[in-house]
Amino acid sequence: MEQRARGLAAQQPCISGFVLVAQSRMPFLRSLTGPLQPRGALFARTGSPIARSVAPQAALRFESLRGTGTRAVMGFAPVSSVEAALPRPPSRYAGSIAGSRSSFTSCEELCRKPVWTRLPSPATLGRMPRYASIIVRSRSSNTNRALRFLDMHRGGTAKASQEVTPWYQYDARWSQVLSNPTNVLELPPLPPHLVRVRFAPSPTGNLHVGGARTALFNWLYARNQGGYFIIRIEDTDQARSSRASELAVLRDLRWLGLDWDEGPAYPDEPTTEPYRGERGPYRQSERSAIYEAAAAKLIESGAVYPCFCTEEQLERKRRLAEAEHRAPQYDGTCRDADPALIRKRLQRGDPYTLRFRVPAGTRVEIRDVIRGDIAWDANATIGDFIIVRSSGLPVYNFCVAVDDALMGITTVIRAEEHLTNTLRQALILDALGYDRPQYAHVSLILGADRQKLSKRHGATSIDQYAREGFLPEAMMNYLALLGWNDGTEREIYSVEELIKAFSLDRITKSAAVFDANKLRWMNGLHLRSMPPEKLCGVLIRFWLDANVIQRPAEEIDVDVPTRAAAGVAQSASALRFWVFTSRATELLRGSIELAKDCVPLLQDILEYPLEETIESGDSDELLTPQGGFLDIATAVLERYRKGEIPFGDEIEPDPEMMVPNAPSLTSEDPFIEDWKAWVKGIGTQLGRKSKRLFHPIRLVMTGRMTGPDVGEIMRILGLAKGVVQVPYVPLSERMRILERVVKKLRTEREATTSSPSSPNAAR
Repeated sequence: MEQRARGLAAQQPCISGFVLVAQSRMPFLRSLTGPLQPRGALFARTGSPIARSVAPQAALRFESLRGTGTRAVMGFAPVSSVEAALPRPPSRYAGSIAGSRSSFTSCEELCRKPVWTRLPSPATLGRMPRYASIIVRSRSSNTNRALRFLDMHRGGTAKASQEVTPWYQYDARWSQVLSNPTNVLELPPLPPHLVRVRFAPSPTGNLHVGGARTALFNWLYARNQGGYFIIRIEDTDQARSSRASELAVLRDLRWLGLDWDEGPAYPDEPTTEPYRGERGPYRQSERSAIYEAAAAKLIESGAVYPCFCTEEQLERKRRLAEAEHRAPQYDGTCRDADPALIRKRLQRGDPYTLRFRVPAGTRVEIRDVIRGDIAWDANATIGDFIIVRSSGLPVYNFCVAVDDALMGITTVIRAEEHLTNTLRQALILDALGYDRPQYAHVSLILGADRQKLSKRHGATSIDQYAREGFLPEAMMNYLALLGWNDGTEREIYSVEELIKAFSLDRITKSAAVFDANKLRWMNGLHLRSMPPEKLCGVLIRFWLDANVIQRPAEEIDVDVPTRAAAGVAQSASALRFWVFTSRATELLRGSIELAKDCVPLLQDILEYPLEETIESGDSDELLTPQGGFLDIATAVLERYRKGEIPFGDEIEPDPEMMVPNAPSLTSEDPFIEDWKAWVKGIGTQLGRKSKRLFHPIRLVMTGRMTGPDVGEIMRILGLAKGVVQVPYVPLSERMRILERVVKKLRTEREATTSSPSSPNAAR
């Protein structure tokens, strides 16, 4: 054996134009030069950046050692290519094989030590004067299967001196994919320093608060940095995913005001294109060819292997690990399986998964923007893991890693529950030769009981909040403060202010507590600060949905309540519609916290529950002689009979009545001035003023003890005809009810005063 080794060393002129380069991913092969002159390079390709950058220029077929359990792939390239790829001068890679399993210290010693089990015979070497053999030790425990020859031709070609058929050649699917490579993994480069973030919902239901907060943080960061916000639909869970849920999520994002630069087409915009952007498809269910190509790349490099373990076998192993208080992870049964056995099972058609081979001693480190430095011992934490199921479908973490790489995602902002997925995704990205993105894992949102927010805490879906009358601006404002602040005590922001102030370094590690009462309060502030015409458009939709009002006969845009006041020609019914809704909006502005509050509040205005209020006893104080209700009611009825009330069942609308064109409720307004003069006249007649006048007047005209401005209520009643769809009580009907109540109260009072038991009768 030693003689054969020395015979190989004698062939040194045949390999004097090469240098062997290996990265630290192969601890048993660091670097080897010895007396070799660096006019070319023989290197070990294990996913190292050097090998990846040189490989396209090598013009040869890499020989995978997967079949022998070896993780190395040998190849040849001109030394100029290697020098261009090396991050340090080639001399830094020269030296001994320190740390290798063998004690080689130089090329000469390598040639002296008989570490090979088989060598070409002298006769064979004699027939190959222009070849030399380089032999790489495998990491397999089986030394007899751990050796591999690669004959290097001095002119730059390569072939194996002993052909070993890779396992995938016995699988129709993977042999076909690898023999017919595609360019689906090759995309145009993106501009450097361009921020690209993504929100990747699973379409298995509505968009919830946690997902909306994640989408918002991504959107704010992209807009703050002038980058791209991408929507990717992760629908690998075919049993639970649906297109209806996808559309619901997209509509919720649009309602929030989160526009995306790439992703599925907007659901509310007509288009013939299914996607926005050029790095799609943006649904994982439509990216099968991409995942197949990426898996094939890992197969060829030896980063994955077929695993024939059944689910029953794996479950038994999990139970055993739990019983022995060990972490339940794969024990490597198929990791170094006999190639002959693998071939036999493949030819038999046994189902198998593809498992990722986690290199021994692998430690994965990331710097999380929010949580700082995080590190995992990959072998102790997860072990070898599945990337393709036996059904042929790729698993979630594999798809996510491939998608993030090909879509050029630079920053991944997501919930902390995804932190454990980062380890698998980082390993896959490294094996495929892609850069890892920056990570930012956001804390969970908790309910008031400090448990993870769920349906038992109340509304959690964005659609439900929208239906309850929350504004998208308020929702965005509140969600932004769940785990982020700008370093001040400020709480109310516009969308533009949030974009300008947002930064990842102000996101907190601690969990945020969802406070529904604070959200309502914040929503009320945003509602009351909205421009009148915009608020009117919001409330109109709730009134229409509740069938409180009806659209006019002509087609109108209910989102533009200022068209009539702007001088655009309108029909009488459309003008009445706009004036009614405009005045009603301004009247209720100060009373609503949720937009849906406008429905019962308007219905209260249109009703006249005088008899119910008196029956309840709430108005007893006003029914006494000192309260003045009967006197004021009698005076109002008398003026109504004489036609001395300055309004009736119907008021002609005027564009000048529309808010904000009309004067506010507290400034000069012809209608309100007439109303005030009329009320004052009654007060003068009866010698009453202030609350002794206004409280009884409210009860007389509205049938309630409290409520909005009485004069405005009367105006809205006069505008209600043809607009209001629900039954309402106009002025004429109110006067009939009032007359009936007055008659009843007078009868009761007379009966009381004439009773022998009453104090008045005794006198």
